Amino acid sequence: MNRRLPIRLVSPLLGAALALASLSALAQPTFGNPSPTAGSDTSQRANDAADQALYKPVEYVNRNRKGPALIVIPGEIKSSNATFLQKFTANNIADFGELELSAANFQVLERSNLGPLLKEFELAYNLGDPQEARKFLGMGRLKSTKYVVKFDILKTEQVAAAQQGFDGRALGNIAGALGAFSGSWGGARAGAVGQAAVGSVHTGESSGVWIIGMRYKIINAETTEQLAQGYTEEKMEVGAKSSSVLGVSQSQEGGVSLDTMVQRLVQKSVWEIDSKYK
Repeated sequence: MNRRLPIRLVSPLLGAALALASLSALAQPTFGNPSPTAGSDTSQRANDAADQALYKPVEYVNRNRKGPALIVIPGEIKSSNATFLQKFTANNIADFGELELSAANFQVLERSNLGPLLKEFELAYNLGDPQEARKFLGMGRLKSTKYVVKFDILKTEQVAAAQQGFDGRALGNIAGALGAFSGSWGGARAGAVGQAAVGSVHTGESSGVWIIGMRYKIINAETTEQLAQGYTEEKMEVGAKSSSVLGVSQSQEGGVSLDTMVQRLVQKSVWEIDSKYK
């Protein structure tokens, strides 16, 4: 027999159901892991290492105070490192700058509004030509520009490297020779087993440390005069290790990527801009 709930009970239940539905609709999306090794020991170790390189937002000290209007222009990459130059352009770094300055509550104006004039705009500010520079800021929202900001990469170099390893073949050969000279069948057999076991041990480990340095400049949009600049460096370590014993091997490699390092340098620079020049 069906019993109907009183109306006074139905309304709260309906409200709770709607509230739960709205919360689930607003929840951040989550995604599965289709990797065949998901949940394994190797997967756990790889994910633990990757977690150290995930994007972490910075709590900018003056983020509750609205900053002046500014435009981020592509800076210069003065490094001659081929790996870095293949991976990065000045526009990539300017994109990171726009993202972090927006997070710090600066009014970041779209440099794309300059369209094909962007190169001429950059050149005017790099040459310190105020009249030429101001010509490009006479349109729409760009009139409110107070600062022009740029981020330059001044250094990318590998400053240190170290490696070590162990190869058990030499010790295995000694164990085999000692067994052979023991004069007994048991000793020879034990020596052969020891030679195979110790000789199968191989381990290796290597590390490389890079230093990447970034400079920021704040330029007065009216006069093209430089108002402030700062410089910061970060270390980037890339490492790998491997081992093999009796045919069982494992290896691991990783480190913070160049993308992550550049973004962290931008975050440090923006933290200083937010703290000192808002």
